[in-house]
Amino acid sequence: MFTGDTLFGKKEDLARKDSRTPAPNQTPAPAGPRPAQAEPARQDHSAAAAKGGEVKGSKLIVGPDIKLKGVEITDCDTLVVEGRVEAAMDSRVIQIAEHGVFQGTAGIDVAEIRGRFEGELTARKHLVIHAGGKVTGKIRYGKLAIEEGGELTGDISTLVPGDVRRDQRPAAVAKPLAGMV
Repeated sequence: MFTGDTLFGKKEDLARKDSRTPAPNQTPAPAGPRPAQAEPARQDHSAAAAKGGEVKGSKLIVGPDIKLKGVEITDCDTLVVEGRVEAAMDSRVIQIAEHGVFQGTAGIDVAEIRGRFEGELTARKHLVIHAGGKVTGKIRYGKLAIEEGGELTGDISTLVPGDVRRDQRPAAVAKPLAGMV
């Protein structure tokens, strides 16, 4: 066990007291395992997701100040972009935060844009552009909602009902892997 130094070589904060060290007027805690204590309430994300209609499954969050460039994103149910992503992907949901930017090609069931999307976007079910959101490029969508202040520019068209299929992936993502039969 570490004594005096923490994992990173810094002295422990002397103001922080161990819960087993008794105060001057207290009796020492009994030796052995500590009694069970209630843990702080944790958020149950799965319950919140079910209520809010958010898709369960694999989720990739690209945080603020993160740049992800030149990748192909696969097997991701939800992509949350708070930083910058330059990629090709096929997914169920993309959420671009207020300062987030996605450049590339995306085949998505539901796209929710608060930041910027630049490139080729196919939103098979819904495309939602919130106030302050900007979408530019070749855009195809099943249903469209644009809040006041949202922008949509480029080659824009609706998908006909027969086109709204999960197997319609962007060309960059649909390529089979070499050697796969």
